[in-house]
Amino acid sequence: MTPERPRGGDASPAQVEPEKGFRVFESSPPPKPGQGPLYAALDLGTNSCRMLIAQPKGSQFTVVDSFSKTVQLGVGLEASGRLSRASMGRTIQALRICQKKLERHNVRRMRLVATEACRRAENARDFMRQVRREAGLQLEIITPEEEARLAVISCAPLVSPTTEQLLVVDIGGGSTELVWIDLSEVEPEDRPRAIMRLHTGFDAQPVGGARVVDWISVPLGVATLRDQFGDVEDDAPRFALMSWFFEEQLASFSPYNALQKREGFQIIGTSGTVTTVAASYLGLRRYDRTKVDGLQMTSDQIDFVIRDYLSLGPEGRRTDPRIGRDRHALIMSGAAILQALMRIWPTDRLSVADRGLREGLLYAQMTADGVLTEGPFA
Repeated sequence: MTPERPRGGDASPAQVEPEKGFRVFESSPPPKPGQGPLYAALDLGTNSCRMLIAQPKGSQFTVVDSFSKTVQLGVGLEASGRLSRASMGRTIQALRICQKKLERHNVRRMRLVATEACRRAENARDFMRQVRREAGLQLEIITPEEEARLAVISCAPLVSPTTEQLLVVDIGGGSTELVWIDLSEVEPEDRPRAIMRLHTGFDAQPVGGARVVDWISVPLGVATLRDQFGDVEDDAPRFALMSWFFEEQLASFSPYNALQKREGFQIIGTSGTVTTVAASYLGLRRYDRTKVDGLQMTSDQIDFVIRDYLSLGPEGRRTDPRIGRDRHALIMSGAAILQALMRIWPTDRLSVADRGLREGLLYAQMTADGVLTEGPFA
């Protein structure tokens, strides 16, 4: 039976709000002088450059300013092993805008990180020096483990008290991180807090805390997977090949070959792919984070959207307002990854997270400084 799409962009009956006390952030006007320090987090990925500037507020934070731009830093990297001059130029232009925002808000506490494209590029160090020289920013290239850890803690508010086995998936532009966490020994009411405590590391957790069973960083994201199969002309065969190829890369991930119970299992997806699929299902012509973040989608609903994308074809996807101009060329490679994950593991639901590396960076900084008060994650 084909799932019915909600009309008029209204939220699905499956929509759920994050639990009370666990909301990650909310929009806010700029703070008045003297209201407290500002923090910044910048994520330079293979496809996008995104930044948040936020202020601690109780157990959460409020967003003061933000920036997001598709820079396609990784274009051509798969073939050449290097960042191209054009892609570096686009990225530096975006980073200059970020620098001006940081200066205007007088931000002193920040983490500015780069991920897979810069991890892989032969000329990444030269690019980092160019960024310092031309944009005035000091970026650091983080490890896949830290990237995975930051994505996990950003999703803590969406963890259900009934969850005993949790899979967090972050589909990026150049890589995809999967983290499997055993929560069966954690008291149900403490499970979101136990996830948040992973900011100290995957290994150094107390007895009775969250236990990371395994994690993997697959060097395939929406951009790199698309590039791998760019020579396959037919839409549907290319999609099927991408999905099966991605699954083959999971052979070393221990939960891939283990039998898992359906009961007590939760999968949380955080990425532009996941939020785009959710927005398409809801029929949102203009993206609305409040309707997407925390949404639960069934596997049938996800399959319905993916089949719809395939029926549209490349030209139809390019003009579909639900997908957006910056996402249409990448949505099928991301959907191929998502379909593979839903095919492998025993669940018929996916929790959609409009949050990720930037939110994790902010939480980690604020937790380290002790500025989050009355915190449910302390």
